[in-house]
This record gives sequence, structure tokens and C-alpha cells, in this order.
Amino acid sequence: MSRRPGLTTGPASGFDVTEVERELLARWPETRIAPSLERIRAVMEVLGQPQHNYRSIHITGTNGKTSTARMVEAILLELGSKVGRFTSPHLTDIRERISLGGRPISRGGFVRAYRDVLPAAEAVDRTRPTPLSFFEMTVAMAYQAFATAQVDVAAVEVGMGGRWDATNVIDGEVAAILPVGLDHVDHLGPTTLDIAAEKAGIIKPGALAVTARQTPDVEQLLRAHADAHLARLMVEGRDFRLSERRTYGVGQIISVDGLAGLYPEVPLSLHGRHQAHNAVLAIASVEAFLGEAIPIDGLRRALGSVRSPGRLEVLRGAPAVILDAAHNPDGARALAAGLADLGGRPTVAVVAALSDKDLAGMLAELEPVVTTMICTRNGSPRSLSARDTAAVACGFLGADRVVEIDDLGDALLEATSVASTLSAGDGGPAQVLVTGSVVTVGEARLLLGL
Repeated sequence: MSRRPGLTTGPASGFDVTEVERELLARWPETRIAPSLERIRAVMEVLGQPQHNYRSIHITGTNGKTSTARMVEAILLELGSKVGRFTSPHLTDIRERISLGGRPISRGGFVRAYRDVLPAAEAVDRTRPTPLSFFEMTVAMAYQAFATAQVDVAAVEVGMGGRWDATNVIDGEVAAILPVGLDHVDHLGPTTLDIAAEKAGIIKPGALAVTARQTPDVEQLLRAHADAHLARLMVEGRDFRLSERRTYGVGQIISVDGLAGLYPEVPLSLHGRHQAHNAVLAIASVEAFLGEAIPIDGLRRALGSVRSPGRLEVLRGAPAVILDAAHNPDGARALAAGLADLGGRPTVAVVAALSDKDLAGMLAELEPVVTTMICTRNGSPRSLSARDTAAVACGFLGADRVVEIDDLGDALLEATSVASTLSAGDGGPAQVLVTGSVVTVGEARLLLGL
């Protein structure tokens, strides 16, 4: 990539986030993978290893990483730490990926991070056949921004897998592993054990790893990796657990037996049993990081106000709209259970998925909780067409429960109309669900004015 005058020399305030994003997107996309840490390590070395200027908690797994990172961040912020958070992908604004103090990095800070990283990236690009990708650049920018802001700790979500993921140049003293399922099989391998082996790669020598409940073979693999690296592995259900859970209007109340303390009656402002288990892993991760129990009042404040947009996010209204970025069968299963938590209303689902995802597996999970499905497409070039999505949906729901609409905005309008008609019947107030992809939910948030 050629150097553009000004981007590396002038003040950060002189450039626009849109221009930086355009240059980032001109690089290899996140979907194009060249498994290696060589490029990101080289950039970090030129930058002076900024990722070693703060402590870190590294988070992997198939689903729930972003929500768990947000909960870790919220707890540590409540305890007075200066926190950076890196998550991906973003919903509507690229700056969401890099959070400082619980907020997306400022526009000037984002441009400044790019300006700081670009000379190092260009130097590395000149010496290697494969240039740094979009994702590698955003990781480098995040680590540089965290160092510039002098954060105490970074909560870092893995992009894909773990072992070769660009985020893995940090030495996370805590590795958090959410449930391992099938996703990205073209890159990570065809079985859960293949995928688990990649995710285990974030467990560093001497670290403390906390894992959600896994299948016995996955747990055995994680334990063997931890033992080989003289790391400790703590397992949900054995070393820490969710002891009680009940739902209420704006979320749920959980009680947790942690690694270092008991946490009764903790409000959680997120819906779904899966979010309760994500919270349990977040609590254990922070306990492992602190080496002690979390003050209960701070924990209650943190989890009682935490937000995770696009993850079983409920927008109150007539009809209510639920946004969930489920994009694989495990995510769809958790979503279906979450809808039952919310009262089992008649549901009009707007679905747009990417072509490399297991759409049939997702729809098999959603069929029992969906009244009508409106099949559409999102703006990604990888999106399935409305027609192809509808063809799969008809196999599960039948043609009488499936509508095909090409435009996402029109699909949302139709879903609102259908839900209003259903609400006039005897089934109680209906709701609209938007799901299938992070891209779909992000575009829907923009269309809804969020």
C-alpha cells in the first residue's frame, strides 16, 4: 500500500475516520486468512511492544466473546481500573472495536492510532509477500491506543480461533474460554477438537485459564494444553458455577459461586441463560486476574448496568424488536432459549445470513420459536440472497410461514406490519426478531435509528 501524504505526518485531528476506514478496508479483509503471527509480531516490535505495557485478559470461544469482554470491562471499570477493550466485528461504527474507559475510542484517537501504526505497517509490508490485513491493523491500532492511554488492563476478544489470531501477541495472564462449537470450520478445522486446539493456543505459560462447560473431550484437550504450559485450568461446574438464576423484566438475577467468593443476588441487565453463564465466566476471569474476590457492591453495579448491543437486545415498543447477532447453530439455540425466557410471544423473524454459515443448522433451532420468517439479505457481498435463504427456510417452516423480501429495510417494515396483525389476534403481543449475522443486526440498528 502506498504512503499517503499527511496520514503519517500531520496532527490526528486533520484526518477523518472515514478515510482511515477506507484505507483499512483496502487491505486484506477479515475473511482472508494467512495463518501466521509473523506480521503482527514484526509490527509490534517496530512499535516497541506496546502490548506489554499493560496486563491483559484474553477471551476466546465460539459464541459470547463480545458480551463476556464487555462484562469483564464493566467489572474492572467499577473497581477503578483504567480499561481498554478490543472486540470484533463492529455493528455500526469501526471505532466500537477499540474501547477506552467503556466508550468507543474518540475519532481523533482512532486516527491517531492509525497514524502511529501506519509507518511500522508499511515497513513490514515492504519486507513480506503478504501485507498486514485489515484485522491485523486494527489489532495493532488497539494495542497502540491502549499503551498511549496508559490503561491498566486490556480485555481482548480473539477474532478467530486463538493460536494464529493476531490478538495472540499479548501475554494474557488470564485466558477465558467460552463454549467451543462448530464455526469457521474452513479455517479452524472440521471438528470441535480441531477448533478447541486452536482456541487453546491463547493459554500462555504460567497463566490461569478459566473455561466454560465443555464436552469431556474438549475439556481434556484444554487441560492437556494447560498442563504442558504449566498453566492452571479452572472449569465451570467444578471450580466455579452458576448457583441460581431467575428472570425479571429488564434482565435476570444470578447467584454465583466464584473462584474466590460467593456472589448472591447479582442483577444482570442482559437476557438469556447463555448470558448468565457468560457472566459467570466473566466473574471467574476477573477473580483470576485479581487473585481475590470481587467486592459484591461493585459487581452488582457493574453487571446491573452492562450493555451488549445486538446480543438478545430488546427494544421496547409496539411491537417490541429483538436484535441478536446469532450466526451459527449454537448461537441460534441460545437465542431460541432466550426468546422463551422473554415470554414465548408470537415472533416474526427477519433473517439474513452470510453464505459461509450453516443456515440450515440455524433455522432448525429457530423454527420452533418463530411464527413467520421474512427472508432477506444484508449489504455484505457474502450475503445469501433472499431467494436462497427462503428456499432453505421453506424446508423447515413450510412455504406458508416464509416471506421473501430483497431489501432489509422493506423486510423490517413488513415484519412490523405482520407482528401488528398477529398482535390483534389471540396469541398476545407479537414481537419482531432480527438475526442471522452481525452485519444484519448492525444494518438494522442503523435503519432503526440506533
